[in-house]
Amino acid sequence: MHVFGLLGNPVGHSLSPPMHEAAYDELGLDARYVTFEPAPDDLESAIRGANALGIRGLNVTIPFKQDTLAYVEPDDLASRIGAVNTIDFSGEGPPTGHNTDAAGAVRALERGDADLEGATAVVVGAGGAGRAIAFGLADVGATVAIVNRTKSRAYDLATAVPDASGHGLESLPDLLSDADVLVNATSVGMEEDVSPVPAEALHADLTVLDAVYSPLETRLLREASERGATTVDGAWMLLYQGVEAFERWTGESAPIEVMNGALRSRL
Repeated sequence: MHVFGLLGNPVGHSLSPPMHEAAYDELGLDARYVTFEPAPDDLESAIRGANALGIRGLNVTIPFKQDTLAYVEPDDLASRIGAVNTIDFSGEGPPTGHNTDAAGAVRALERGDADLEGATAVVVGAGGAGRAIAFGLADVGATVAIVNRTKSRAYDLATAVPDASGHGLESLPDLLSDADVLVNATSVGMEEDVSPVPAEALHADLTVLDAVYSPLETRLLREASERGATTVDGAWMLLYQGVEAFERWTGESAPIEVMNGALRSRL
């Protein structure tokens, strides 16, 4: 049996186990997905132990994404983002580290029929999710404007992302007037029915992705839909980052609709 899993603290809320287990069952794979919750200062021991035990792959979540870089061989994208959310133990050498959040956002937007090459994209948030999404969009040819409440964080991230620019929240209306894509990479809208974007700045030519997946329909998505925009909920990003990890670990084409059904049944 192949064992895969999730490394984080806490992990009890995670929707990854049912999503991956559904894929294993659909394809008849002898595999299981389990969760691990080491103490924050036991990360290195946890990764070494997983390698020694023959675990094939791990997803990584809060608070370990950045610290994991020190204990794996990160690929170029994970190095640039500065965070790892997927570890692959299947090679001959040390475990390799990857970041599938970038591809998760890109594939979610593409499912919403967004043409990203040459697009003008606005990413709200310069934290971990914002970093991954900004790099992912830039790598497929989009021009990225990064907007953050603390302007200096937006500026700092923009210096690392090719052809990106950094802005404060007050710039959102002007930036969105000519934008093709909008991504909310903050947690705004998760706990309260609020949006990080003024409703009047939204328009029908936008494709809007909200990384928040609980609730599925955030105020941002509701207001974007009312203005004729194409909307993509955060569960699609969560799904596709998991699909990327699954395909890397197993070498199989993921049963995307089965994984999506398992995920949404828990939301």
